[in-house]
Amino acid sequence: MTARVRKKIVFLVLGLCLPALCRAAIFKITVDAPIHPVTSEYIRQAISRADAEHAELLVIAINTPGGLDTSMREIIEKILSARTPVAAWVSPSGARSASAGFFIGMACDLFVMSPGTNTGAAHPVGLSLTGQGLDQTMSEKVTQDAAAYIKSLAERRGRNVTMAEDAVRKSLSYTEQEAMKGGLLDGLAGSDRELIALLAGKTITRFNGDKVTLHLQGQPIVEIPLSGRQKFLLTIAHPNLAYLLLILGLLGLYFEFAHPGAILPGVLGGICLFLAFFALQILPVNYAGLALILLAILFFILEVKIHTHGFLSIGGVLAMLIGSIMLIRTNVPELKPSLNIIIPVALGISLVFSFLVTIAARALRKKVQTGSEGLVGEVGTARTDLDPEGRVFVHGELWRGKTEGSIPRGAKVRVVGIETNLTLKVVKE
Repeated sequence: MTARVRKKIVFLVLGLCLPALCRAAIFKITVDAPIHPVTSEYIRQAISRADAEHAELLVIAINTPGGLDTSMREIIEKILSARTPVAAWVSPSGARSASAGFFIGMACDLFVMSPGTNTGAAHPVGLSLTGQGLDQTMSEKVTQDAAAYIKSLAERRGRNVTMAEDAVRKSLSYTEQEAMKGGLLDGLAGSDRELIALLAGKTITRFNGDKVTLHLQGQPIVEIPLSGRQKFLLTIAHPNLAYLLLILGLLGLYFEFAHPGAILPGVLGGICLFLAFFALQILPVNYAGLALILLAILFFILEVKIHTHGFLSIGGVLAMLIGSIMLIRTNVPELKPSLNIIIPVALGISLVFSFLVTIAARALRKKVQTGSEGLVGEVGTARTDLDPEGRVFVHGELWRGKTEGSIPRGAKVRVVGIETNLTLKVVKE
């Protein structure tokens, strides 16, 4: 055997063995947020990476109040088609996997919970475009659809169908002990070590019917963190921050339009507004609420032009508050701006606008102080006899004066008007 042939054989063996030796056996991600497009992207990318690197198992450590139905279904579709077995682990102690999180747990190959956790409460709450609840017929359709979906997942995974369906229809929530006794779980684990010990050597049936044995003992656990982009999106997608960015953006643009050339308010307002719109693409926006906020700004601006004794300002305050409360269209509290943020910000912005409007209205009604118009009402002295014309000294300057009748030299005069040739019309004071 020549040296060249031996070299080829060595490279061939290394090419076949190194991927198996270097691959990460267990991948783990942590989802501690509502289920929305960002968390959906994070989970789906992790599954794709686990499939590409032939991982033995992907663990999703989940703590979520629920979230959006569309994002939930994207995640479940990816889980069901994954080549890598996926385990949902409700962790740490005190965590929950409610609503959409319960559906994801039911869809995974393995469902494990930590002590002191809960799951369930998966009854769907449909919302119309205005943020109001759906009518009875449509609500029943949504519930039937969700119940059928969870039943199909539970049946295929060999879990308790009745308990799964009750979590949807009756919005029941289960502790880890109740879920374990009822046949919803594959086990309980309070730490990574306990989880691996629980699942090592376990033979599972995949969604497509294939049987797989998990060889986990002694394998490393590799954490897959959020990317920088996903961390940024997750930060600005927080409803409180998205709301603040929206309000600050509108406020900045208002100041720029009210004081052209200020530059800085317009630049900062534009940046805040673009970030807010980006965040609102992730969150389920109620456009009626957004329209009310814009209407409030319009009311404040119109108050300057139209004297309504404060009615437009009152309407603006109400529109700002109602629009802020309606802004996010969801039944998940974690996806809505907090009232502790909405009320102070809305009232604060309303008071600022009202104060600015009051100042502007007073300025418009105030007597002109500059130019020739500012001379009207001023008191001066006749420097010559006015019969009917002569010279008057007003506001530190000598003017041509005109009166009806006559005014003697040295008398006090008051300006009552200005003629086109800059002659002051005066009367005796």
